[in-house]
Amino acid sequence: MNTSQPLVLGIESSCDETGVGIVRGTTLLTNTVSSSMDEHVRFGGVIPEIASRAHLDAFVPTLRQALSEAGVTLDDVDAIAVTSGPGLAGALMVGVCAAKALAVATGKPLYAINHLVAHVGVGLLEGKRDGGSSVSSPTGAPGAPQLPENLGALLVSGGHTEILKINSITDDVQLLGSTIDDAAGEAYDKVARILGLGYPGGPAIDKLAREGNPKAIRFPRGLTQPKYMGTAEEPGKHRYDWSFSGLKTAVARCVEQFEARGEELPVADIAAAFQEAVVDVITSKAVLACVEHDIKDVLLGGGVAANSRLRELTAKRCASAGIRLHVPPLDLCTDNGAMVAALGAQLVMAGIGPSGIRFAPDSSMPVTAVSLPA
Repeated sequence: MNTSQPLVLGIESSCDETGVGIVRGTTLLTNTVSSSMDEHVRFGGVIPEIASRAHLDAFVPTLRQALSEAGVTLDDVDAIAVTSGPGLAGALMVGVCAAKALAVATGKPLYAINHLVAHVGVGLLEGKRDGGSSVSSPTGAPGAPQLPENLGALLVSGGHTEILKINSITDDVQLLGSTIDDAAGEAYDKVARILGLGYPGGPAIDKLAREGNPKAIRFPRGLTQPKYMGTAEEPGKHRYDWSFSGLKTAVARCVEQFEARGEELPVADIAAAFQEAVVDVITSKAVLACVEHDIKDVLLGGGVAANSRLRELTAKRCASAGIRLHVPPLDLCTDNGAMVAALGAQLVMAGIGPSGIRFAPDSSMPVTAVSLPA
């Protein structure tokens, strides 16, 4: 097996995207994704059973397309990497079973990896990019991209909102803070439903918020009270954590009050004020965590990274704090097979052994577990 520039096939099926990506070392050859989002729209959210069945239908065509686009065969592949968690249990099972079948049929080593950490590994990819910024060596040295020594990752998606410190992409990831209830993307979907905007809620609210006044209504910023924050010397229990369930409830009460008074609902203002509450607390706490942990570079990833206000405010606050912000292209921010392959390649190049085929998918896999041992 080529351990210096391994050809790795990555499989992602943690939610509603069936992703197959292929990388050679840090070079992206293809990123093929089949989404079942349209099948979930009428339900107002992802239905696990529908997502699992969609993965079954989409996997083989997606795999064939990826191999064709990359111009390689399964025989050429050095290793296979698959998301083993976190995610929807049934959806994960489809991807893991497919990866195990390929590994047994081809005799290729199989790596079971954490797809949250993979969101960070995608910043190392070069080639076939459509904009965005990769995370490169802070010295500007030529050669393959490298992660800076003091790197953080802000992951914001429908299932996760977390701030990480990346000590080593292959075996040392530290969780600094996370949501204790709803993820940011989940809150967007729930509020969009309250406002009658449909699913997915993120793009709809982001678009409508541009027409509204974010200061028209003051919605709460969860876990920002002194008892939760503490101080730098004596941090509170939730200093870097988020909570969005109270914000969702506040929006619902606001809508009820307008309706009770028989007044026209200022949907654009509510959307703008809600979005400002979300991105304000996310960016303020993330930057605080970075400053207090000497993080000089931060990567923004996850589906909500497509939100225009989140990108704008994160860039502004990072710049003010002297932190370099890196945002991969939007198609690499959402769940995809390329990020799985990228992390798999890093594990191979670091000399870390494969996971074998006896592992089970873990829907609540902790972010500190980068990959599963044999």
